[in-house]
Amino acid sequence: MRKNIITTSLFLIVTSIVLGAFGAHALEKVIKEADKLHTFEVGVRYQMYGGLGLLLLGAIYDYFPFSLKAVYRLQTIGILLFSLSIYGLVLTPLLGLKLKMVFGPLTPIGGLLLIIGWAVLLVKHLKSKYNE
Repeated sequence: MRKNIITTSLFLIVTSIVLGAFGAHALEKVIKEADKLHTFEVGVRYQMYGGLGLLLLGAIYDYFPFSLKAVYRLQTIGILLFSLSIYGLVLTPLLGLKLKMVFGPLTPIGGLLLIIGWAVLLVKHLKSKYNE
C-alpha cells in the first residue's frame, strides 16, 4: 500500500507541474479570459496539494497503526474528480464541446471526497490506541 501511495503521489506531482507549465505557456495564448486561466490554475494547485499530501502520507505510513486504504482511495478519487473536472471545464470549450453538464457536478463531488478522506484519517487517528 505504501508503494501505491507514493507512486500515485509522485505521478500527481509530476503531472501537475506539466499541466502548470502548459497552462502558463500554451493556454494563455489561446485563452484570453483571466478567470478561466485562474480556474485552470486552481485545478493544478489542488492536484499538487493532493500529491504532496499523499507523499507525506506515504512517508509517515508506518506511524499509523491502521489501514490507510480508505484514505488513499478517497484522496486519489477526490483529486482526480476535482482537478480533472476543472481541466475539462476549461479545455472542452476550446475543442467546441459543451460538457459543462458533465464536468460541472464532478468538481464539488471531488472536493467533498477530499474533505471526507482527511476527516476519515483524523477520526481514525483520534480513535487509535497508539495515541494514548
